[in-house]
Amino acid sequence: MPFDGRRRRLARRRGALRAEGLSARGLCKRWRNVVGVAGVDVDVRPGEVHGLLGPNGAGKTTVFRMLAGVEMPDAGEVWLDGVALGQLPLHRRAQAGLGYLPQDDCLFVDLDVAANVGIAARLGVDVGGCLTLVGLDGFGPRRISGLSGGERRRVAIARLLALKPRVLLLDEPFAGVDPVAVQAFGQLVRALAETGVGVLITDHAARETLALCDRVTLLDAGVVQVVGSPAEVAADPRARDRYLGRDFLLPAVAIAPQDRYDPS
Repeated sequence: MPFDGRRRRLARRRGALRAEGLSARGLCKRWRNVVGVAGVDVDVRPGEVHGLLGPNGAGKTTVFRMLAGVEMPDAGEVWLDGVALGQLPLHRRAQAGLGYLPQDDCLFVDLDVAANVGIAARLGVDVGGCLTLVGLDGFGPRRISGLSGGERRRVAIARLLALKPRVLLLDEPFAGVDPVAVQAFGQLVRALAETGVGVLITDHAARETLALCDRVTLLDAGVVQVVGSPAEVAADPRARDRYLGRDFLLPAVAIAPQDRYDPS
């Protein structure tokens, strides 16, 4: 992969680039006369759950797609562990350690669970072990078409874990998931983070997402408005006016990990 050492050294001297985790600087995307994303910076540190939140049309999914390599930015750059990803497509970024869960989990409904996880896995990966990690022990022979929304999301996560990612991008993981499953899914995400996996998450379930996060970036109209802890963002007038509402209350208790994920 081409590597621009001079740009990396300059970015580090300016304090703009983290040597570990995922970093993006100045991401821009335009469609004709419509600006979708305008100069977005975001970092995901190892072991951190970082929320990218904002109203409909804020540009969140576009940022995720540019980070994942589904589409390329018109300007800006993305680094993983200090290495510029340049024009690498989705599958090459996955091989480099960047896992992406889109809004549509893209599972093969006519195949069983084990086959779906195994498709993405490298040779020798323990598919059953990946399923156990996400709470689906014994689900291997079951058809995707017979699973609930929460179970399907867990299969999609197991497929990502088979590639042993260092950073996960989760785009609306709670969509179509009942409240009990949301809590369990959140505990899984926290357990992943405790092992050093960085997580960037966006979801319209603002209260549940904030309860997961260590840090939050609020996006509106393609521009970063606020960056801070969940408490700082929830108290910020811009976040309340543009997204959360003036009566929003932050959850009193953050979501804690339930089971420890072992990536070895």
